[in-house]
Amino acid sequence: MCLDAFKEMLLEELGTPTAFTIPLLGGIKVSQSVVVSWIVMAVLILVSVCLTRNLKVENPGKVQVALESAVEFLNGFVKTNIGEHWRPFAPWLGTVALYIGFANIIGIFGFAPPTKDVSVTAGLAILSMLLIYGSQFRYNGLVGGLKRFAEPMPLLLPINLMEVAIRPLALCMRLFGNVLGAFIIMEMLKFVAPILFPAVFSIYFDLFDGLIQTVVFVFLTTQFVGEGIKEEE
Repeated sequence: MCLDAFKEMLLEELGTPTAFTIPLLGGIKVSQSVVVSWIVMAVLILVSVCLTRNLKVENPGKVQVALESAVEFLNGFVKTNIGEHWRPFAPWLGTVALYIGFANIIGIFGFAPPTKDVSVTAGLAILSMLLIYGSQFRYNGLVGGLKRFAEPMPLLLPINLMEVAIRPLALCMRLFGNVLGAFIIMEMLKFVAPILFPAVFSIYFDLFDGLIQTVVFVFLTTQFVGEGIKEEE
């Protein structure tokens, strides 16, 4: 009976329940993952406004120094992997990193991570692909962008074209699978030992693993962008 109860509870948790319905066009359902995403975005906007409202050119405070160091690190990382055209990409990659990072670790605060919803991770992956291939044609032109699919040799053209579908699928499923797996393990631990184990393992599954998946997603997106627009040496 205990296993049956756990199975039912887990299936319920793994679903994407509707938070509310907008009474338009026959009813537009808004899922819980969307609402949690709104919460994540609202918190990030509020924190950003609070941390940047008193910036100073001279005698900056410790918070400003820390923020400038983080931005400098991000810019250096993007510049190293993308090259001379790095500047337009850094703000987007930084924003995505903050969203995914906070969305992955929000389970610590009692919310279900929106990234355990495949629709959310698929949306992020599609945006990354638009960035990757859009920049490839933006900086190489139509002919140059098409030629990228035949590199390093024309024989690899079919494989490179397959990557157009494989890359977003890999980005989506890697993030989704890891977050979902961590969520399932934490639910199992809560069911077996609701007091001791969850607090200990949450440090890894909710915090460390969530941040690792953020780094992996942003790193791969940056690498793919760099491969598409870097000039041949």
